[in-house]
Amino acid sequence: MLAATLGAALAFGAPAALAGTAPVSPSGSPASAPAAAAPRAAAPTSQSATWVAGTRAYLVITTPGDTTAVRNAITANGGTVFQSYDAIGVIVAHSASGSFATTMRGVSGVQQVGATRTSDVPADAYNPALPANPAQATTPTGEPVRADMTQIKADQAWAVTTGSSTVKVGILDTGVDDQHQDLAPNFNAADSASCAYGKPDTRTGAWRDVGTHGTHVAGTVAAAKNGKGVIGVAPSVKISSVRIAEPTSSLFFAENTVCGFMWAGDHGFKVTNNSYYTDPWQFNCPDNADQAAIIEGVKRAQEYAESKGSLQVAAAGNSNIDLANKTTDTESPNDSTPVTRTITNACLDIPTELPGVVTVSAMGTTAKASYSNYGLNVIDVTAPGGDSTGIYSTLPGGKYGSMSGTSMASPHVTGVAALLASTNPGITPAQLRDKLAVQANDIACPSDTRCKGTTAKNGFFGEGQVDALKAVGSTPPPGAYFENLGDFAIGDNTTVESPITVSGVTGNAPATLKVGVNIVHTYIGDLKVDLIAPDGTVYTVHNRAGGSADNINQVYTVNASAEVANGTWKLRVNDNAGGDVGKIDSWNLTF
Repeated sequence: MLAATLGAALAFGAPAALAGTAPVSPSGSPASAPAAAAPRAAAPTSQSATWVAGTRAYLVITTPGDTTAVRNAITANGGTVFQSYDAIGVIVAHSASGSFATTMRGVSGVQQVGATRTSDVPADAYNPALPANPAQATTPTGEPVRADMTQIKADQAWAVTTGSSTVKVGILDTGVDDQHQDLAPNFNAADSASCAYGKPDTRTGAWRDVGTHGTHVAGTVAAAKNGKGVIGVAPSVKISSVRIAEPTSSLFFAENTVCGFMWAGDHGFKVTNNSYYTDPWQFNCPDNADQAAIIEGVKRAQEYAESKGSLQVAAAGNSNIDLANKTTDTESPNDSTPVTRTITNACLDIPTELPGVVTVSAMGTTAKASYSNYGLNVIDVTAPGGDSTGIYSTLPGGKYGSMSGTSMASPHVTGVAALLASTNPGITPAQLRDKLAVQANDIACPSDTRCKGTTAKNGFFGEGQVDALKAVGSTPPPGAYFENLGDFAIGDNTTVESPITVSGVTGNAPATLKVGVNIVHTYIGDLKVDLIAPDGTVYTVHNRAGGSADNINQVYTVNASAEVANGTWKLRVNDNAGGDVGKIDSWNLTF
């Protein structure tokens, strides 16, 4: 369920698994956002050319590696192989046979088999339609800092770094409107796809939003700092959309989540945001054969992504329940007729409760949001999720709006994780988890007997509320700050300059002028980088060092005390060789 207020599949609103993404009232699924209809997967066509009523989807679990024998057994026993993830031994199979799962469980080499839904696979799984590409509204200039960003000190963190364009963040959700004016500057189409139905669809636009939830989440993570609309927590990192919600139902089935995590691992996502739960079961119980296979399949995919360097951040859900003391599930299965069942703590909300996943609860301004799930040793950290006013962010078609839910809290944490990755190149998922815990500000339990634990770690807030400023280095640099976020292409054997006009600073520049440089370029040994003072004086900060290394993301200190501060400063980049190109992504001056 999405962690927002939008849909059921999302945490708030729709009947899907979203953890929270709705207009401004907490939604009900795990993360609280409404699940949007996901794009259909266009990747390899299924062996089934024609859909038949009664077709169901299954995860068939076997030993990772060569799955040929098990795939042949699937075909021999009334099924078809829709997609196979050999690296983790998980096969997505379709069959209209009521005895398929029972029969396959007796096949040599098969470890588990589980139906992933209690409803039929839609016919459009075999011929998915591309989602709409909405017309874009225009927004007047003006980019006020929102209260949620101030609450986690993101606005102060931007004076240190807005994030690195080398850091990739995956939005696993209902899709993202890549044409949105606030998202287009940071959108990475090359690593975007639809995973609806359980296999990648890489057609142009397959990643687009079939609802609103994913676009809203994406804006909180990385809306550009471009003078209009809103600003994301990490406004210079790259975002990719992996749509895992299916159209019409807006549900996030297990095979879609498996596909999303495998894609994240294979495409170098440093962090993924997961504001949903895996439908149709709010909780998957290991004593049920179908649900046990779902747990194992998604767990293997998450472990694969982490082994490739990707950290998963997930919304805790919007049902105001204690995840450390589960007793009843009244919302499952949500793709047919829910029934009330007794459950235990062995039953898991996935991916939220899988090992290695960072689980996020939602706060209002100072207290736990009324709808947010909680639980000692389940919640890792907390962040603003909106309560009465909601979180204001991007919506499809160039629009903006407010939603509430743990779906909205999770992307704040994802953004902070992206800032940490930007300032700590090479950081591992385990190290990122540790740093997220260390930078969080402790919040004591209120006078509420449901909140268990200590001020340092408790069931409402985990390790505390994330603090973007502490994450990137504790305090912003002193003095006036100026920046140019425009892209300036660097061609072979050319010189390019990016200007910054400084005003309102008294006297000369300091002897410790800070020059923050973010250049995206392969083979930085080709480059000479100079700071040009208003009077034309040249200060060289990088002179063809670094050899074959990629990118310059560094703060240099320049003794510019002989220069009048006010005026137009320039960053000049000279490419001295052929074969490698790039751009000035951004740069800044701190006086």
